[in-house]
Order: sequence, then structure tokens, then C-alpha cells
Amino acid sequence: MPDLHRRGAKVSSRPRHPQPTVRRRRLGSELKRLREAAKVSMDQAAERIGGDKSKISRQENGRQGVTKLEIEALMDLYRVSDSTLKTALVTLAREGRRKNWWAPFSDILDERFQEHLSIEADAARMLLFQPLLVPGLLQTREYAEVSIRGDEDAHPDEQVESHVSVRMGRQEILQRDTPPQLVCVLDEAVIRRVVGSPEIMADQLRKLIEVNNPPRLSIQVIPFSQGCHAGLDGAFSIYSYPDPMDLDVVSLGYLDGLIYLEEDGPVERYKLAFDQLRSSALPSRQSMDLIAQAARDLIS
Repeated sequence: MPDLHRRGAKVSSRPRHPQPTVRRRRLGSELKRLREAAKVSMDQAAERIGGDKSKISRQENGRQGVTKLEIEALMDLYRVSDSTLKTALVTLAREGRRKNWWAPFSDILDERFQEHLSIEADAARMLLFQPLLVPGLLQTREYAEVSIRGDEDAHPDEQVESHVSVRMGRQEILQRDTPPQLVCVLDEAVIRRVVGSPEIMADQLRKLIEVNNPPRLSIQVIPFSQGCHAGLDGAFSIYSYPDPMDLDVVSLGYLDGLIYLEEDGPVERYKLAFDQLRSSALPSRQSMDLIAQAARDLIS
């Protein structure tokens, strides 16, 4: 995945369609499922809530919020009597309007990256593959600053510091009472590429060893000796959620941002690829030995 913060800065004033949050996507998906199960048309649903077909479409795509009264009206129309389900949908609608921790930085973050933060913050399990850089969730502050600044001096120090603060803020999810499970597979190139000075890189490698704690947080490395492997096409991340209404999401980076895959077929193919990558990687303990050796090589 490319450096998300450098891709995450706002670079255009062109209007964009609002990006769906995880909660709105979940809510919309369930509303669509219930409507189709009840054989109710979008026009009929729109009439019930005093809107139009495009409003129903935006709500079901997660691009527009739904009020409690609208949910209650639609549940009546769809003949849904399950009070537990109704309560869950109302809760999703309310949480979809919740202010996120990164709101103070929203003026410098692209909507696509804010959507990524929402996907990441709500996940119960994350599978990360990175062939180039240490993932942002595992970076030290110094490594993050160098990778965000890159090889350009044009970024104002204040803007760089804001992006670093966001990246460090993302890591708070790993300190929760019940943190998400994180499984990270790295190509050996990640631990051999010196980002910043040898001292900064050595500190970063020591952090990887420090945080590694299977099965809650597991880091594995694919050694160069493995040769070709299933991740040669680039980085990707898979996010899974605990609620049965949730959809697994695959995140892929490209030059100008991120794309998300939610269809069963592509998601399953990436899950299979991740399983193959883990099979190609060293076990966690041996991976830590390799990372420790790489750190020693830097400061010897």
C-alpha cells in the first residue's frame, strides 16, 4: 500500500460524493437486504419516508445517513418485527453520525483516507501484507516522519507533524482493552530498507520485536530465500468485523489513493493469497530472529 498520508492530503477542491463510513455501509447493506427480501421497490421505500429513489440509493450505498424515524418507517414497510434487529439498526445509524477521533485533522485528510481510518478503527481483525514499508500501525514516530516527508522538502513542517500525529493516533486502537487481532506479513525488503538513518531503522526494528505478541499481534517475514511469492503484485490489507451484518473489506493502494473490495469473490481470493503468504513466511519466532539480526547489522 502506498504512503497513505502523503496520498491523504487534500490536493483538489473538486466536489466529491461523500464517502461511506463502515457503520453507514453496514446499515445500508442491511436496509437493502431487508427491502429486497420484502419485495419492496426503491420507489415504494422512498414514498414511505417522503424522499425520492436517489435518497434510498444513497442510504443503501452508505452515502447518506438514516434517521431513527426513517428506520422505523422502513421496518414497518418491510414487515420487520425483530426488535433486536431494529435496535441494532438504530444504533448503527446513531454511531454513523459519531464524531471520530481524527475530526480535528479533517481539513488535511482526504475523504478516502478518512474512510480508511473508519474501516481500520472498527475492525476486529486485520490482515496486513506489506512488501515495501513498515505498516503505519507499527511505525515509530521517527520512521513515520521520514516516510511521510519522503524525499521532498516541499512539505511544511507543521503539515508533516499533523500527519505524524494522525499516524500515531491510529496506533491507539492497539492499546484498547480489547484490541483487534493484527496479523502482519512483511517481505524481507521491509526490514532491510533503511528508512532515515541506521539508528532510526534499528529503533523501528526493535519496536517490531517489542510489539510482536502472537496470536493477538503477530508479525512474520518472508525471507529473500523464498523467491517468488503470492504478494509480488503489491501490498493489501483485509479487515474483518464481529457483527454478522458486517462485510469483510480488502483495501488496495494505488498512486492516487485507495480502492476497496467487498464482493465475496475478490475478498476470498485475497484471503487465500494471505494464507499463502503466511505459509511462505518464517514462523513468528524465527521472524523475530531475522529482524533482530537486521537491527544488529545496522549498528555493527
